[in-house]
Amino acid sequence: MGKKAQDLVELLEKMISIQASDLHITAGARPKVRVDSELMDMEEYDELSPADAQNLCYSVMTELQKKTLEEDFDVDFSFGIPKLSRFRANVYIQRGTIAGAFRMIPFEIPQFDKLGIPPVVQQFAHLKKGIVLVTGPTGSGKSTTLAALLDKINAERKVHIITIEDPIEFTYSHKLALIDQREVGSDVKSFASALKHILRQDPDVILIGEMRDLETIQAALTVAETGHLVFATLHTNSAPETINRIIDVFPPNQQEQVRTQLSVALQGVASQTLIKRKDGKGRVLAMEIMIPNSAIRNLIRENKIPQIYSSMQMGQTETGMMTMNQSIISLYKKGFISYEAAIEASNDKKAIQRELDKIRYAKG
Repeated sequence: MGKKAQDLVELLEKMISIQASDLHITAGARPKVRVDSELMDMEEYDELSPADAQNLCYSVMTELQKKTLEEDFDVDFSFGIPKLSRFRANVYIQRGTIAGAFRMIPFEIPQFDKLGIPPVVQQFAHLKKGIVLVTGPTGSGKSTTLAALLDKINAERKVHIITIEDPIEFTYSHKLALIDQREVGSDVKSFASALKHILRQDPDVILIGEMRDLETIQAALTVAETGHLVFATLHTNSAPETINRIIDVFPPNQQEQVRTQLSVALQGVASQTLIKRKDGKGRVLAMEIMIPNSAIRNLIRENKIPQIYSSMQMGQTETGMMTMNQSIISLYKKGFISYEAAIEASNDKKAIQRELDKIRYAKG
């Protein structure tokens, strides 16, 4: 028999002590944590009753957040625990009971070198206008990459930064830049409504936490075209897929115009994933990087998206672009990841297996 879990702060402290990224609270199961992408029981605790799960989740929620949960059946929010960390939370209803997922967000914004972000991506912080997209599945570190970019701008440029987030994750102090953070649900109704009047707030740099719908994507492209720098995220796994996702959101009669807009405004796509390290010490970043040159801009305009990969490979030396397979192979060659992990992480498993087998054969 374990002990009854009654204190969410205690659970979050234990989660951080074992370097887990997420805590899960669900009735009928022990509290669980995610370590290096795998869920594990917190075995010292008993299974949670519906009342236990509700009490733990409600202990960090405001009355407004509880009301939103009752009306919408889930709610996103963030909170901080002094001297411990910040956390992003989603509390939701499952089988009529309260459940919650809590992700750790460090108080300190990690530096580029520690994150393993290539220097070419750091250069996005020097752009004056256009749109930069950081993409990948949930939990791939998109928010952390964007936070490092914004922190660099904050430290080096005298500009006005506005973020629109759901919820606010990393928090910033004003450095050279002035930085305002708006949270969907408490400071603004939606991403689209926040963008509607954003130009009246005199921004230079805008972060859009997620481009979820046509209205938000349309507004982001317009703002990027009018001489502002826009950073945003999408849940896509490659640069070509990202471009297709944006274009496909629009009705067919608008897609040609959107391709033209995107071919001009797009300044970069960084698609990322985290792969389990061979030595078992956490995960390592793999990143596909596309920086549109004239050839890629023409391919976007002419709707020849499948040809983008060959242009990326040809432009690798010139701009520092790389495909996801090239990034994964580089990590394998350095001994950071295993053969099996490399194949598992790739979107084109047959192609990467051929390349990896050549490397293994050459090694003898």
